[in-house]
Amino acid sequence: MGGGLALGLSLGADLGISGRVAAAEPLTWGADREGGGPYLYPDPANPARTIGFEVDLATALARELDRPSQRHVQCDWSQILEVLARGDIEIALNGYEFTRPRAARFCTSLPYYIYQLRLCTRRSETGLTDWESLRTPPAGTRFRVGVLEESAADTLVSKEFGTTCDVIRFSGSIDSFESLRQGKLDATVQDNPVVTHYLEQGGLYPDLEVRGAPRSEGLYVIYLRAVDLPLCQQLNAALERLHDRGELQTLYERHGLWNDTQSRLPQVWKNWDSTPRLSELPSWRDLGRWIPKLLQAAWVTIQLACCAMPLAMLIGLAIALGRSWSTPLLGGDGGGWGAWLLRTALGAYVELVRGTPLAFQLFVIYFVLPRLGVTISEFWSGVAALAINYSAYECEIFRLGLQSVPRGQMEAALSLGMSRALAVRRIILPQAIRTVIPATANDFIALFKDTSVCSVIAVEELSKQYSIVGKSSGLFLEAAAMAAVLYLAMSYPLSLASGWLERTLKRSA
Repeated sequence: MGGGLALGLSLGADLGISGRVAAAEPLTWGADREGGGPYLYPDPANPARTIGFEVDLATALARELDRPSQRHVQCDWSQILEVLARGDIEIALNGYEFTRPRAARFCTSLPYYIYQLRLCTRRSETGLTDWESLRTPPAGTRFRVGVLEESAADTLVSKEFGTTCDVIRFSGSIDSFESLRQGKLDATVQDNPVVTHYLEQGGLYPDLEVRGAPRSEGLYVIYLRAVDLPLCQQLNAALERLHDRGELQTLYERHGLWNDTQSRLPQVWKNWDSTPRLSELPSWRDLGRWIPKLLQAAWVTIQLACCAMPLAMLIGLAIALGRSWSTPLLGGDGGGWGAWLLRTALGAYVELVRGTPLAFQLFVIYFVLPRLGVTISEFWSGVAALAINYSAYECEIFRLGLQSVPRGQMEAALSLGMSRALAVRRIILPQAIRTVIPATANDFIALFKDTSVCSVIAVEELSKQYSIVGKSSGLFLEAAAMAAVLYLAMSYPLSLASGWLERTLKRSA
């Protein structure tokens, strides 16, 4: 450890780390407010203010380091360590568990909390009474268990109960609780601070309860860049002082998190090594075991896109015809109030869908509709959101395609005795579709990438699996290259197919 400390001190001096500390700047720490309590969350009395036990801990650490204050930097929980690696924050402090892959890349402070995992289910659930019940689902089924992605709960359920449980990974604990309450999950496994805050103290989910004894004790640590080892040593000393003065216990008691387990922290600290374990860094060969997972995720991406795009095209075409039916373009005479109301309603749909983000529409379908009695699975929620979102754009593309057909075509068809519906189907649509093929194919290719939004509701498509592989292995560049090849393999054939179809239709015309 002495050699590592000397190296860290040397690197720290070279990069101006000590100078930054001496400059008495605010202590910048990365955390995710969206993850919720008890770590950090908006104050119900004043939403502009952030509270939580890690906010209080960061304030106490800044004081011990003679910093004027602490400054929270909002980061997505799953990306905090990458923001740290960029140097945009000094410390990652957000309920991050100690794991050896993380400790290979970063400095790890003394543990500041000892956590355990708890199994939560609905009170009405009779099939899950304890942990062992996860091994015996009803015949022909599997339990669906929600976890925070890349957490100790994720590791535990995947390794011990993976043969009988489907692991549903979320980016926030609240999403797991909501899905469990709505019946989309059979159980969720969470760290005990989260369970204490939401189930035992807050009472936010009265229809949920804890089953079984605590499992899998682990440690929360603060992560720092390898070159910031001197700052890590200062944080260690600050934690020891806070503990010795009893302030750490007082802080945890204030949030209802102190328990007898925390009294063992000094024992854990005795032989703690904060230096990065560089010898344990993975190599690119370790990616081999992840290839089946990436291929499986790519298949989910294909399924999402191939289910959503045809629906989007059908909805878009129907809306385009509805908006154009009463116009002279399709042989109409303008219609009356009924036609105006239809055009206005369909136009409002298009503007509403185009004017709101896809992620927002996805959350409404997955989380809000169940409150109205409509529950849709993760996969089909993703399909529905993508189809609805892209239908608005396909509508405008088809409408422009219809407008590109000369009006005389419709007049000639009607003069030959065709009905309006037959003329549209046999004369107008074939010409319009031939015109819009390039734009529609471009949207189809874009849809493959937009399936990544579905990861927020625990659909493990390709971008989600890439994120898991990168964080698990630390080989972000190699994992990104593999994911890029798979995306290219999915999208390039679409470009070739659209070109072939466009040439074929031109020849047939």
